[in-house]
Amino acid sequence: MNIRTLSTQIYQTILSGNVDTRFDTIPDQQERAFAKKLIFTALRKQTFIKKVIGRYSSKQLPQKLGLEQIALILGTTEILYLHTPEYAVVSSYVDIAKNLGNKYAGGFVNAILRKICQDKDSILQALNIPFFSKNFRHILQPDYTAKQIAAIEKYAALEPPLDLTVKTNPEQWAETLGGKIMPNNSIRLYTAGAVSQLPGYQEGAWWVQDFASSLAVTALGNIKGKNVLDLCAAPGGKTAQLINAGAIVTAVDISEPRLQTLKENLKRLELKAKNIICSDAIIFLQHNNESFDVIMLDAPCSATGTLRRHPEIVHTKTINDVIQSTKLQQQMLDAVIPHLKKNGILLYSVCSLAKDEGEKQIGSFVKTHPEFKIIPITPSTLFGNNILPEVITPEGFVRCLPSILGKEGGMDGFFIAVLQKE
Repeated sequence: MNIRTLSTQIYQTILSGNVDTRFDTIPDQQERAFAKKLIFTALRKQTFIKKVIGRYSSKQLPQKLGLEQIALILGTTEILYLHTPEYAVVSSYVDIAKNLGNKYAGGFVNAILRKICQDKDSILQALNIPFFSKNFRHILQPDYTAKQIAAIEKYAALEPPLDLTVKTNPEQWAETLGGKIMPNNSIRLYTAGAVSQLPGYQEGAWWVQDFASSLAVTALGNIKGKNVLDLCAAPGGKTAQLINAGAIVTAVDISEPRLQTLKENLKRLELKAKNIICSDAIIFLQHNNESFDVIMLDAPCSATGTLRRHPEIVHTKTINDVIQSTKLQQQMLDAVIPHLKKNGILLYSVCSLAKDEGEKQIGSFVKTHPEFKIIPITPSTLFGNNILPEVITPEGFVRCLPSILGKEGGMDGFFIAVLQKE
């Protein structure tokens, strides 16, 4: 099967929500790189490309795309953004549409792609190219101004840099890797290549972790010797941080494959958890009597904050995903209460842009559970004396957005709150 046909099928799989094994089926490294470039570019441009296609078609593309429509989107992506010879693109995607679609699909794709080739220069002169779908805007509009949404959209559409958390010596590793030290001592690489080939990978000197995500454990301050329960722990970036900071960690996650990744990461890093348990978090809490100094709940969420690395999210997530996530988060927050020691700390985090899953969720929790108080997160705890990105809210929460430090490469959308049980 040729790489364009395979990319068309992978694209449909990604839009259906199955993202775990999306590129595993491509053994050739060059072809895998091409497929990733093609697919991620198309996902970031899909909203705009659908509008372009709409100019030349009497029918708008449906919300749920068939393989022939995906072939048309990928063909348009190659013509406009990947600079592939036009004759090769048109011929390839016409064949794909014929083979994967109905008998009329080839002619339809041929006609549209030829018109796009003719008008390529004028199409590329468009200025405000949308990234967000209408459904995704509906998620953001209750919480952010039009100006804020425009800034989030602008920086979220860019390919993100690679952030690394180091065990020790950030200055030395920044120099070795040719990276930039961030305010929290993460190292940011703007050109990386294969992660496993970078200096320090095999020795376990660092792990991949977005700047925003790495702030959660940092917000706890000194946790050396603390007994910590890490819920929804996989794939283990925060688990590694906890252990590296001297905590005694019990890591729990519902996914066996993701826990296997966590175990492999900890082995490479030469870090050891007290316990690694595969279980639904609520079931684990219901059947365990142990209490902890710190519980870290990186709660299941809509994952809208990860849109820089998962651009399919802007086409697949709706307000209903946020509503469903908030219900589960409430249940998990209630379930952790009996397992915190007196004066114990609960750290709650989500990689979501929706405030219903962050600020409003915690605001509601402390109202209904007066035994908990918010511990404001301080700039010095997160960044020491370094330059402060504007991530701390008036309530003392952390609210990260892709537009913050946008010119330096931005960060994931992320929310963090620290609470104490009195």
